[in-house]
Amino acid sequence: MKKAVIGLVILMLVGTIAVFGQAAANKVSIAVVWSGQELQAFQDVIAQFEKETGIQVTIEPVGRNLPTYLVVHFKSGNPPDVAAMPNPGQMKQFAEQNALVPLGNIVDMSQQPKGFVDLATVNGHVYGIFMDADVKSLVWYDPKVFAAKGYKVPQTWDELMALTQQIARSGGTPWSIGLESGAASGWPGTDWIEDLMLRISGPQIYDLWVQHKISWLNPCVKAAWEAFGEIALNPKYVYGGTAGELSTNFGDAANPLFTNPPGAYMLKQATFMQSFIQKANPNLKPGVDYDIFPFPPMGPGMPTPIEGSGDLMSVFNNTPEAQALIKYLASAEAQTIFAKKLGKLAVNKTVNPDIYTNPITKKAFQILSNAQVFRFDGSDMMPAQVGAGTFWTGVLDYINGTPLDTVLTKIEQSAETAYKK
Repeated sequence: MKKAVIGLVILMLVGTIAVFGQAAANKVSIAVVWSGQELQAFQDVIAQFEKETGIQVTIEPVGRNLPTYLVVHFKSGNPPDVAAMPNPGQMKQFAEQNALVPLGNIVDMSQQPKGFVDLATVNGHVYGIFMDADVKSLVWYDPKVFAAKGYKVPQTWDELMALTQQIARSGGTPWSIGLESGAASGWPGTDWIEDLMLRISGPQIYDLWVQHKISWLNPCVKAAWEAFGEIALNPKYVYGGTAGELSTNFGDAANPLFTNPPGAYMLKQATFMQSFIQKANPNLKPGVDYDIFPFPPMGPGMPTPIEGSGDLMSVFNNTPEAQALIKYLASAEAQTIFAKKLGKLAVNKTVNPDIYTNPITKKAFQILSNAQVFRFDGSDMMPAQVGAGTFWTGVLDYINGTPLDTVLTKIEQSAETAYKK
């Protein structure tokens, strides 16, 4: 947004300062989770905003304590003017307490993908905007190998399973799966299950599951785990079999795709996988030696849900400065600066795709911009005892051969406790 435009917004809103006097005139505060490179990139975004508006921004880098920080400061009556939300679940909790400012008349929501607007909507009002996102619903592959073998990019789950079977029948191993991640081992499997929940049962059932309004023993949940198991439990389908996926670090899981002959042909992983591919295989060219396609929907004509994560911003104090800041953070200008600095995906649909010189990142941005259904990573929105606890370990138990009902019963028991806290 140009200086004159933002300046006009401030002039139009200045008369309301006396009404909303939570913050000093011409100043605004924002609490964020970032540190390091991400914080530096955000500081560059804010520097441009300050230059264009003359508004002084105080950045509070809270880190992983952000959820507690926001609750404590809200209860004490001094929340930051603007804040990153740890996830849409906590945003909804604040919105239901009338703690947040509706943004529908402040930000042009037509510039945000519908799936993101829906995710930030509570009782018909939009309470947040996304600055950036990572897409998790992706499959990585080598397009040259696919062309040589005559394999076609699948458009549905049935076509994906048919391709999986075709590769296995020809003596190849269709998939690489890496579940090892130190204390966080198991999380890549949760992404599979979340994507399959979205596709098999739809976003409404997905939401009920994340909120524990349906049991982990519900048939919808079991169907997603069983669909994951069709691939993950079949030693002919996974590089190294179950022992291999349990011992392979998620960051190394792409490497079998690029051996000669290939150890595996496909990997389901998020946009951030590209950095691991480039580090381990610096000579590979994106879009030529490796590429992506969306994790397909269940059937033809059905929407392709996108699961991922992103940085969600909301407004606590309705001041002209806070309105100007949130409007700027939603803009193509701010998100272009942030995306170019970090290689992340902007959410604003009007961002010029040409800012992405990497064809993989550009394709991921287009997939994101066209998303009709977007859901936040489910395990990230669950209580830590479940999402980063029994869900992760349950994946490992399932791959190790523990019966599914036993796995799900254990997670359900932990959920019954965790959601009451």
